[in-house]
Amino acid sequence: MDATWHAADFRPPPGLGNRHVQTLLPRCLPRPAVDAETEILELPDGDFVELAWAHPLPDRADAPILLLFHGLEGSLASPYARHLLHAAARLGWRALLMHFRGCGVMPNRLPRAYHSGDTADAYWLIGQLAHRYPRALKVAAGVSLGGNMLVKLVAEQGGDGLDLAGAIVISAPLELSACADTLRHGFARVYERHLLGSLKRKMTARLARGELPLTLTTRDLHALESLRDYDEAVTAPLHGFVGAEDYYRRASAGPLLGEVELPMLILHADDDPFMPPALFARLPAPSPSVRVELARQGGHVGFVEWREGRLQSWLARRVAHQLDAWGRPGGLTGWSPGRVISRSGS
Repeated sequence: MDATWHAADFRPPPGLGNRHVQTLLPRCLPRPAVDAETEILELPDGDFVELAWAHPLPDRADAPILLLFHGLEGSLASPYARHLLHAAARLGWRALLMHFRGCGVMPNRLPRAYHSGDTADAYWLIGQLAHRYPRALKVAAGVSLGGNMLVKLVAEQGGDGLDLAGAIVISAPLELSACADTLRHGFARVYERHLLGSLKRKMTARLARGELPLTLTTRDLHALESLRDYDEAVTAPLHGFVGAEDYYRRASAGPLLGEVELPMLILHADDDPFMPPALFARLPAPSPSVRVELARQGGHVGFVEWREGRLQSWLARRVAHQLDAWGRPGGLTGWSPGRVISRSGS
């Protein structure tokens, strides 16, 4: 089967092209300081999410807005979050990040958490932004888990269901079951153990307080050896799925790519260690509104380049370029996926 995509213009620095080097390098580099104001956004079900608004905030009520959704166990402290919010703010955009439930400073109230297909909170927030800033152009960006969620949300709501002008999706695990299996092998186990450890630490305290309607004990929780095990024992029962495979099937956004009606840019690396090889060869063709830019290298949310005499985030530069283009008069009406390059999916 052939996959179709556009070749991204990312080039890693000599000697720093390895997928794991690219994945880990952003954590080792200086990241821009982001002065952020926290807002507690109350949700219809009685829970809340924490919003981080990057300063300086524009004076104009009609200034364009970038809404960022982070990845699994991410937050404002994640390197990509700092770079992307800083890049948007420098362009004069009103930039904010939505922490998924329990990913901010405070634990969430209800006996639930968040997951890859949980679109309701993002939908509510976008509606609130539409009410507060009715004349502002709005673009959403999602990273990893947040990217899968964003594709699902956009596909579900259609072209008129959201006050969004466009969407940017970065390193998204669009086929969740295959991605969970990929993380079980080789060096990728390091990433899985890191994420699993973070999830377990949060759930240990909540289980000890008797907050969750789960039958497993803290001992059972600590015995879980993979993200798939965790999703089977925690994510699925907490959120109404029959099991991990049912969750992966219903929450994966890849099968919905053909239903996307908004302008969407997808940035992905061929060598992403969180993903199976040739991910887009496994998925249906995207709609004409979607542009997939695929880099041969870049790792998972890595994309570190050598520019102006130092290591920098190509990701922030590429996203800033897209925001600048979409923010100009007619920038979105002229959106076109452009010329497609076809390569073997093997």
